Amino acid sequence: MAELTWLGIVRHGESTGNLAAEAAESGRLEQIDIPERDADVPLSDTGREQADAVGTWLAERPPDLVVVSPYLRTVQTAEIALASLDSPVPVHRDERLRDRELGILDLLTNHGVTTRLPDEAARRKRLGKFYYRPPGGESWADVALRLRGLLGDLRRDHDGGRVLLFGHEAVVFLLRYLIEGLTEQQLMELAHDGTIANCSVTTWERAGDGPLEIVDFARVHHLHREGAEPTHEEEVRAEPV
Repeated sequence: MAELTWLGIVRHGESTGNLAAEAAESGRLEQIDIPERDADVPLSDTGREQADAVGTWLAERPPDLVVVSPYLRTVQTAEIALASLDSPVPVHRDERLRDRELGILDLLTNHGVTTRLPDEAARRKRLGKFYYRPPGGESWADVALRLRGLLGDLRRDHDGGRVLLFGHEAVVFLLRYLIEGLTEQQLMELAHDGTIANCSVTTWERAGDGPLEIVDFARVHHLHREGAEPTHEEEVRAEPV
């Protein structure tokens, strides 16, 4: 990733799915009440306010290219944020930025998995968060593989450019893993200790001929500055924190 001068990623704003998942997990329910498929979950009102705050931040540092997950909550975040720019920038949707697919665990809380699918819960515990792949779903390693392809394309096609991504919680963690060359253990420690707030910003920058280096991780200063409420709801992920 030596060619890009700057890379950033914004996690989508708070979604109605985040709220439903938070309520289900805190209430020790087995299933999350979300009527839409994951790709169609929209932003909440708070999420829209957060996305607007990202737009104010973005107006001060417009990118050359924007790449967006095709999931509705991410597309809405990007559309609201980019409306603040004086001049349009190219925007591409790329399914490699989509959220991790949970397969058989979809819409189950962690309590729901241990109650309804104890064999899967045991397999998940044995394999670990990075390599566990639920039937019909993806492991973190699977998501990392598709992100490697995306980063390779950006490296080849956008020499010297400033690229901004709009994605999801797991994607932010895995970009750090790929760009900074973290080990599995380092990534798991980061995921355990770190929180990716809705509409937080993570950025990397290259100085001279050196590699991209982390500048901000899950930064929410722009939300506070614009009076938007920071929220830290987890994704619908059916696994322990």
